[in-house]
Amino acid sequence: MSLVDYAAAARKRVPRLPGISWQPGLWLAWAVIVLAAFAAFAPGLLTHYSPIEGIAGAQRLAPQSGHWLGTDQLGRDVYTRIIYGASHSLSAALAAVTMGLVAGTGLGVIAGAFAGRVESLLMRFVDVLLSIPSLLLSLTVIILLGFGTVNAAIAVGVASIASFARLARGEVVRIRHTDYVEAAFGSGGTFLAVLWRHILPNSLTAVLAFATLQFGQAILALSTLSFLGYGTPPPVPEWGLLIAEGRNYLSTAWWLTTFPGIVVIAVVLATNRISQQFSGGRI
Repeated sequence: MSLVDYAAAARKRVPRLPGISWQPGLWLAWAVIVLAAFAAFAPGLLTHYSPIEGIAGAQRLAPQSGHWLGTDQLGRDVYTRIIYGASHSLSAALAAVTMGLVAGTGLGVIAGAFAGRVESLLMRFVDVLLSIPSLLLSLTVIILLGFGTVNAAIAVGVASIASFARLARGEVVRIRHTDYVEAAFGSGGTFLAVLWRHILPNSLTAVLAFATLQFGQAILALSTLSFLGYGTPPPVPEWGLLIAEGRNYLSTAWWLTTFPGIVVIAVVLATNRISQQFSGGRI
């Protein structure tokens, strides 16, 4: 789905709480997100094991009553590391999306509001960013900045700026030519006043809906960077890193990669489903 189609779909449906119909898939998606958020904020309430320290003599135990998802090669409880990993994965994804949202929307609004040379210059810069695959752009940024969770979040955020900018610019241009904006200018409104009161609020609906979709994509991108060794360093329990650490034991300890992978897929699919609701089900 293109950014233009996404913006049109998001404008047609703004979710309202009253009268929400029973949609099992949507409610399940929200349940997954709420559970992941709870694990991120209060992991100690869901497990009593340490995510860093292993248990002597408990290396690579299969899932059982004492360890629901088994243990890893160092005797650490996999369930515990997934729970604590929610904090690192979700906070990094939120930081990346926030960076892309703020920087990209800012560029898009400036380009859409100031037509002419400013718009042409900014959109050429955006076109250059869009021409580079997001993973390659993220890898380039993180190699320049260095490895780590913060730098990985910055890299993913930079890779998403262009998409936010193009969407925001399109929304601003569309709203700038509507009758009520023209009427606001005709009634003596200054450019900044009309921009702040009319153009910005009405252009953010599609942008915020798109940010929901980007949140899931950011989780996937950050997990990919950690899996490749460019993201969060061990022994931090980050979801992508958990999959990377277990890949050498696929034949003898399948649970090391399977359960973290299921969690990543579930959260990404959940955010995509919620984004469908925001956009009117057209993605």
